[in-house]
Amino acid sequence: MTVIVLAAVALLASTSFLMSRVQDQVRVIGDDAAPQAATAADLYFALSDMDAQVARMVLSNGKDSLANSQTDALGTYRERSRQADADLQKLMASSVGVLDLMDGLATYRERVWQALTAGSGAAGYYTQATNVLHLDLLPEAERLRTLSEERLDRAYASKQTTQEWAVALAALLGLALVVLLVALQVWLGRRFRRMLNPALIAATLLTVALVGPAIAVLVVQEQRLGAARDDSLRPFLALSSARAVSYDAAADTSRYLISDKLAFYKQDFDRKAAFLDGDAGLRSVAAGSDVSPYDSNQVLTRWQAYREAHGRILALADQGRDASAIGYLTGIRRGDAVFDFSYYDAAVAEIADNRQDAFDDAMRETSQLLTGWTWIPAVALGLVILLVPFSVRKRFAEYR
Repeated sequence: MTVIVLAAVALLASTSFLMSRVQDQVRVIGDDAAPQAATAADLYFALSDMDAQVARMVLSNGKDSLANSQTDALGTYRERSRQADADLQKLMASSVGVLDLMDGLATYRERVWQALTAGSGAAGYYTQATNVLHLDLLPEAERLRTLSEERLDRAYASKQTTQEWAVALAALLGLALVVLLVALQVWLGRRFRRMLNPALIAATLLTVALVGPAIAVLVVQEQRLGAARDDSLRPFLALSSARAVSYDAAADTSRYLISDKLAFYKQDFDRKAAFLDGDAGLRSVAAGSDVSPYDSNQVLTRWQAYREAHGRILALADQGRDASAIGYLTGIRRGDAVFDFSYYDAAVAEIADNRQDAFDDAMRETSQLLTGWTWIPAVALGLVILLVPFSVRKRFAEYR
């Protein structure tokens, strides 16, 4: 009897502790590690778009015919600037280097202000601003993004290890307790010629009713979280990364005009576009079991439309028709390059939002699945521990 009670206590302690540990690790993934990874990806995207909007503002600055484009770019720049500030605040507590990034962002904003107020010297100040972005801010943002994704992977690995231990111990100790309870039942039946002991039967059924569902819950939550990571979170992060690249590529179109047709920016656009058009680019990250072929094709089709617009803008600029190139680039009417890019980005944003929502739903379902499993073992095994001495008390009393 003592061995049975000790086995029940061991099963209770291990199951309660490891279930509680799994719950805590799921919370770390859902409330900390995954949001941090998404925030770091969003920061990279916000910084990329800030520079794209600054390029638009520099090109349209002082041109009455492009006042609407100037206003649109300024509004988007302010929105992305607030977005970057919010992301940095969220990353402050868990990431090293955020303060340096904030200092760099302040320097960038100063260069942007100088570019917008310098008149004929705008191109020089904008070059300084975009150099700060590409040499300091984006590399640091990419480092934060990499670190946050590595932290997320470690959180998943740690939870998987705990889950494996929990399943193994629940199966091993649960089986041992059931065997001991059955053995006691058989011994009492032979010793006292009573084949059935209701208390021991109840204790055995309680043990089976606890261990089976506990293992099932652990296995199901692992499957759900793994699917949420592989089918929603990782595709979301990959799509966010490609989206940022496309924004930076779009800014190269403006930079080409600002720099008076510097070949570097044409080559830089071609390099980024080659990635986006390649096997690891938009074709891959916009597709998946969660996306219809039509929606994923829309991303590619709309991106190709912007690429064609980019080609026409550069052709106009190379012909010396700078005013027409700038008007086509910065205009916000249907058929202008900004409209084409916004149309493409809307398709990307819809897929990204759906993936983030799917991951959040999976996290909520997993948390609900684990609810109560810190006290359920205590109730079930507490009854088992009480039933065991109760089952033998009457039999020993009869013996006396």
